[in-house]
Amino acid sequence: MKKRLLFPLIAAFTLLGGCSSDHILHMRDGSTKVVQGKPEIDKATGMVIYTDETGRQQAVNQADIEEMGSL
Repeated sequence: MKKRLLFPLIAAFTLLGGCSSDHILHMRDGSTKVVQGKPEIDKATGMVIYTDETGRQQAVNQADIEEMGSL
């Protein structure tokens, strides 16, 4: 019985974990920002919009970011 429940639980956590992974932004000034979820790029303004660690939505110029990656 336990084996029947184990596989669906592992699959559910894997899927949910992949959707909500944090990302990291390495800025040109040397600072690092950990963001919730994947940042979005607004092509019209050139800004990268992200949610910071406190849950606030922030925006930063794409030119100020040296590298983006997932944790």
